Amino acid sequence: MCNKVVVVHVPDGFLDVPTSLATGALAAGTVALALRKARTELDDRTAPLAGLTAAFVFAGQMINFPVATGTSGHLIGAVLAAVLVGPWTAVLCMTVVLLVQAVLFADGGLTALGTNVTLMALMAVVIGYGVFRGLSALLPRTRTGLLTATGTAAFLSVPAAALAFVVLFEIGGTVDVPLGTVAAAMTGVHLLIGLGEAAITVAVVGAVLAVRPDLVHGAARLRTATPLAGRPAAVMEGAR
Repeated sequence: MCNKVVVVHVPDGFLDVPTSLATGALAAGTVALALRKARTELDDRTAPLAGLTAAFVFAGQMINFPVATGTSGHLIGAVLAAVLVGPWTAVLCMTVVLLVQAVLFADGGLTALGTNVTLMALMAVVIGYGVFRGLSALLPRTRTGLLTATGTAAFLSVPAAALAFVVLFEIGGTVDVPLGTVAAAMTGVHLLIGLGEAAITVAVVGAVLAVRPDLVHGAARLRTATPLAGRPAAVMEGAR
């Protein structure tokens, strides 16, 4: 029995024309705003990381991992990108990945590109990064606290994007499938996919933190707290 890949990518024709046009307009407006806002997140040091992040997300989305019998999923990467390079830059990274996939691999389709950008480059980034920022304010300003916030945000971003699709399907779905069936399938499976998303995201962010924490956008609070934590030790060394 072949595995059925369940992801948030929406194929051509799955939503009606008005809904697709509306998500296309929303996606275009979001990307235009991100092009301006991303300038505040990028500099000569962090710009190369944005390219590497987009490449990693692209590669990660091409690899499926099993989540249940007959079902597999893949990395979305929205929170991964947002924590590493900032939310506005993450929107651009995700949009480039989705565009290349639609044009070269017919993954999602061109008429559904606006919908997929809305789900994975907008909803997943906004909700995921919002959760990350909220938890970062509550948790200790340590590496463990930051990775805990990252993993939780990555986990929740996947079912959040799936639920956003359910809303769009209710508005303009063209396939004769009961809404309850769609909602149950999307939320249940994507909760499992979210576990894989969290594990991959924490592993990658943790690896970058170990080598170049100064390049991680979401680690700004951690960097601020580190010198304060190390000050007593420095004073003790000076006293000796």
